Amino acid sequence: MAAGQQHVDALDLRIIAALSEHPDAPIKELAAALGIPASTCAFRLRSLRARGVILGMRLLVDPAALGRPVQAVIRVRLGNHSKAGVETLFDDLAGTEGVLQVFHIAGADDFLVHVAVADATALRDIVLERITVHDVVRATETQLVFERRDGAGLSAVQPRGPSAL
Repeated sequence: MAAGQQHVDALDLRIIAALSEHPDAPIKELAAALGIPASTCAFRLRSLRARGVILGMRLLVDPAALGRPVQAVIRVRLGNHSKAGVETLFDDLAGTEGVLQVFHIAGADDFLVHVAVADATALRDIVLERITVHDVVRATETQLVFERRDGAGLSAVQPRGPSAL
């Protein structure tokens, strides 16, 4: 098994699929929908978390409802790739208010930064006050997001028919 991979069996996959559909389902309901005892479901869920298969659950909030209707992806190119400089930039970006996601990538760009801000001024401030202040940064390019959709995700087992939850 490759580094970072965890063994998951058919029941683990069924639990993951059910949680993908209903992440806030109580253990008792989840177990009933899967046809397993609640104690087994709770044990398996704890195991999936302990082994790092399930990394956590997140609350999804509409940024516009919180006064941040403008979303953008900022492409960041580095002038040099010192480990300390890259780590400092990565940490600073991840800790910046309004930053939704940061990706350290390979290719022409080195980072992609997905942000949600109140307006163009706030977007400019992130670029000028949080990104280009780092010595490792050579250039940025900002692209406005007109619309976004979530992908299907990683559920290895697609539920068949209507969900029981």
